Amino acid sequence: MVTPIKIAIAEPFSIVRAGLEAQLRKLFHYKAQIINLLDENRREWQDVAAVISADIFVLNPLLTGSNPRLYLPNLPYETKLLALCYGPYDPVSLKEFDGVISLSDTALQISEIVDRLLQSENTIPSSSSDSQSLTPREREIIICVVKGMTNKEIAAQLFLSTHTVITHRRNISKKLQIHSPSGLTIYAIMNKLVELEDIKSEL
Repeated sequence: MVTPIKIAIAEPFSIVRAGLEAQLRKLFHYKAQIINLLDENRREWQDVAAVISADIFVLNPLLTGSNPRLYLPNLPYETKLLALCYGPYDPVSLKEFDGVISLSDTALQISEIVDRLLQSENTIPSSSSDSQSLTPREREIIICVVKGMTNKEIAAQLFLSTHTVITHRRNISKKLQIHSPSGLTIYAIMNKLVELEDIKSEL
């Protein structure tokens, strides 16, 4: 069975974009809809990236530096970030990415990386010990996420920097092994951080 997925690409060199797109169209288990964010018709690519809801965002790290989510604060948290490197790289400098591909990777290697990114299942912990391991600030941020707030809105609401919000969300994700707002919503309801009626009132 072939699964449709949406892949966004932010790569400044057209010849590299063309080659990458050709490889992505060879993915074994997926039919990729590919969106090039840096073609001639897209100037505000950061804004476009935040609204297209891509499953995977392939990104040249030279565009954002080592912390892409800080550079792209409104990028959906569930979007997987895949660094595109031209040669040898320092894994430590790319630790904020979900995966790395290089120009020398084959279609098979890229397929395996995409499989790992998309097939990692979210688990929804429900024990009270999981909830107690969260800090009060992390609980506040989960509630904000469940209400549909962006990182920027959460930062304004809690008087934090966007970078701090992103760091808290990363810590929450590591503690709970939940990587999507929908997963956090289920967790929040099961652990009585929010009431179902409160969520409905936000819709």
